[in-house]
Amino acid sequence: MEASTRETYGKTLVELGKQNKDIVVLDADLSSSTMTHFFAREFPNRFFDCGLEEQNMIGIAAGLAASGKTVFASTFAVFASCRCFDQVRMCLSQTKLNVKIVATHSGISVGEDGSSHHAIEDLALYCALPGFTVVVPADAIETAEAIRVAANTYGPFYIRLSRPKTPLIYPESYHFKVGKAVTMRQGRDATIIAMGIMVAKALEASDILARQEIDCRVINMPTLKPLDEQAIVKAASETQAIVVAEEHLAHGGLGSRVAQVVAREKPVPMGFVNLGDSYAMSGKANELLQRYGLTAKNIEDAVKSVVKRKPYQYSQDARSGE
Repeated sequence: MEASTRETYGKTLVELGKQNKDIVVLDADLSSSTMTHFFAREFPNRFFDCGLEEQNMIGIAAGLAASGKTVFASTFAVFASCRCFDQVRMCLSQTKLNVKIVATHSGISVGEDGSSHHAIEDLALYCALPGFTVVVPADAIETAEAIRVAANTYGPFYIRLSRPKTPLIYPESYHFKVGKAVTMRQGRDATIIAMGIMVAKALEASDILARQEIDCRVINMPTLKPLDEQAIVKAASETQAIVVAEEHLAHGGLGSRVAQVVAREKPVPMGFVNLGDSYAMSGKANELLQRYGLTAKNIEDAVKSVVKRKPYQYSQDARSGE
């Protein structure tokens, strides 16, 4: 079953707006795409369309937050990161005001809109900003939970959502916690750490690897900042090999952040499934994900590679159960 993270966001905003009259929502002339139009319809006096002016939207958001409001500001991820980075840095990061930037249409799964609209640098930019909490939900259920938590947690957030519908991987009973990874599947031979749309692909790869007698742990890392370092060190210690999968450039995203922890605390062989160092062309989302190596097959191959690079003695001990 699949569901839209952006539609879930819009409907969750309405739920929260009924509970908290201090929640206000801003958009940059994209409310029908970001799904904030649900909130606008329900609370027209608490919704502000700022037009094609993301820089100005951030300044307005900061002013409203300084006046005691809990502010949600939305646009496409590429505009929320690249177009208004200086305003985010000055107005939100340095002031630590209570603004939640929820950006849709992230990564290359935006598809036919092309490289001008593919947000593949956004996580590197937001993770570099002091004070920001950075979240990439894996499905619609986690999205609703993350939005609720953000609304009740003071400070600036960047929450990254996708354009297409994505598989549901969590039960309705799931509860999101900031800074906590979720072990989706146990395993002893290697660990896949993924986020966003790549979590479902990591689970698929794990199933394929199991049929080849490779027992692979799968961890969803929904919070990039703060990062769950304890979960990373535990995985490195117990499985001795890690693959990181993300819909982002190679530098500055999840892979870079996990590698810093591994290098400092528990060096083990690592592999990376990402977009490398180039922009993508225009095309259908699934075709682009295949062309640029963001599939279960690519994760499978990366796991096989790191398993071969594991220390021989550890591999033998793990197989014998010692």
